[in-house]
Amino acid sequence: MSDELLTLLKIRGELERALEVGPPLRGAVCHLEWVTPADVAQAWQVFATYRDKGWSFTDCVSRVVIERLGIATAFAFDVHFRQFGTLTVIP
Repeated sequence: MSDELLTLLKIRGELERALEVGPPLRGAVCHLEWVTPADVAQAWQVFATYRDKGWSFTDCVSRVVIERLGIATAFAFDVHFRQFGTLTVIP
């Protein structure tokens, strides 16, 4: 998710880099999928149900949107994506 990349860069002291890559992420480099109120409601259910997982609410929203869009493969370093069990994670 582009929001997590920008946050990671910022907390690692790379704010200028985050500001540089942010606009292309919102434009030509990738398609942004907006989260719907229904996505948020469903993500809350996932968050409340999978209590044994260390998933953040953002992870839960990601899972819901991934499933809604029928995404089968994701590029992610977040180990939680592997725990979803619904997609192939690269690398």
